[in-house]
Amino acid sequence: MFHSWLDRWDERRAARGDAVKTTTRFALGADLAFPGAGRVESITEFCALADHAVADPGYFDEPTGADPTFEFEDDRLRFRSGMSSEVEENNTVWAKVTDSGSRDQALVVFHHWNASARYRQIARFFARRGITVVEIALPYHFERSRPGSLYADHMLSANLGRTIQSLRQAVWDGRKLIGWLQREGYGEISVLGMSLGSWVAGLIAAHEPAVSKAALFLTAGSLSDMVWTGRATQAIRESLEPAIDQDDLRRAWGPLDLEKYAHLLARDDLDLHLVLARRDTVVLPDLSERLVLTLKDAGANPGILELNCGHYSLSMPPYILWAGLSTARLLRHGR
Repeated sequence: MFHSWLDRWDERRAARGDAVKTTTRFALGADLAFPGAGRVESITEFCALADHAVADPGYFDEPTGADPTFEFEDDRLRFRSGMSSEVEENNTVWAKVTDSGSRDQALVVFHHWNASARYRQIARFFARRGITVVEIALPYHFERSRPGSLYADHMLSANLGRTIQSLRQAVWDGRKLIGWLQREGYGEISVLGMSLGSWVAGLIAAHEPAVSKAALFLTAGSLSDMVWTGRATQAIRESLEPAIDQDDLRRAWGPLDLEKYAHLLARDDLDLHLVLARRDTVVLPDLSERLVLTLKDAGANPGILELNCGHYSLSMPPYILWAGLSTARLLRHGR
């Protein structure tokens, strides 16, 4: 009875999100994902570039250059992104800092797609436990939103290259923020990602050696499979389906697939923790299970908390409390 009510509650939340989402024109956008690649006119050419990016260990490394100016006032931090997009507002990165009074640990939090507010209660929960929380705005969200947009349609869309560019920008921004935290004297730096933010946090954990612990909530490996099968991304699938099949989409978005970097996530000095929802219709449980198996095959030993709730109802008590307590144990003691 309760779980039937929970499923209906999740569906109502999903339907509310659908109200502002629209189908859009499919586009390759190869110049956005692979600058300097030249003219790309076919999905086959795009996929070949994506395969090369997966094999390139430096694809998620920001080119060296002048360090940006970090402006920190009250609890707000801002700096210039290392990647420029056509939306000027998106090119300044904002973060909210909830100070714990200690520099022993910092936790960088990456929110979900189309978040309307930062996670104030989560930030306070960890700050009370001596962990400073830094909530970064993902591209096209909060202060970085595209003027006139009703949702973050440039972060995740049927434009293949723009989606890669947006997540790559998020990785660059997160790593730049982590560098600032190191220079500020924080001892241990961890990341937490929620839903789409878990892909960003996972990519950063795979490529940034300064990250010692990563908590991935409502995650999976293949972003393309999540978009193709998930309840929240039906409008994107409708835009993609006439132009590209699921196999080609997997290759095209291969650089964003956490399974491709399982060997990096399995490094000895990284503790991984996954929080999954058995009733999830956005990130289907079989996709999450596939990531877990791939990580274990690569030698990782992730902590797993599987809750009998849905994607949206993870935010409800007692589920969010259980997720928070399990992550607090990870941050205190490791896996």
